[in-house]
Amino acid sequence: MRTMTICLALLLTACAGNDVQHYANKQPKLDVAAFFGGTTDAWGMFQKRDGEVVKRFHVEITGNRDGDSLLLDERFKYDDGSTQRRVWRLVAQDGGRWQGTAGDVKGEAHGEVAGNALRWQYTMLLPVDGRTYEMHFDDWMFLIDECTMINRASMRKFGIELGQVTLMFRKRSCSP
Repeated sequence: MRTMTICLALLLTACAGNDVQHYANKQPKLDVAAFFGGTTDAWGMFQKRDGEVVKRFHVEITGNRDGDSLLLDERFKYDDGSTQRRVWRLVAQDGGRWQGTAGDVKGEAHGEVAGNALRWQYTMLLPVDGRTYEMHFDDWMFLIDECTMINRASMRKFGIELGQVTLMFRKRSCSP
């Protein structure tokens, strides 16, 4: 019984995750609309849970205001030559919260900004070999300076991590 209680406690602690408010006093402060306004480049990779890199990619992101929304037009180019496009519509909410939608996202994405961090969670409809899988993404983005942000995302199915996505964003206006 004691072993089962310890295992249950460890499982619940592992699922609790970090609270974005932990970063509330960290600098520089992230302004999502300001960072993604204009053109931003990102370079990233997908790793399976054993660490094997299975995809690398470049993303060109164009951010524009559309009324109360921030539109992010993401154009992916993968190392195998394939391409993909995703358009996010993000809407700021009270208290540093954000909501978003995209064509390959089930329902709404939800995020919260505190200090230099953004936690962004959503369920992506991921096509693989003619089938579509619902994958839960838990993204953590950290502003490094006014030009650079790093993103680490955990991809899960049924609570089991299948892989991670790592990205580095750089505002094009900061390039020499």
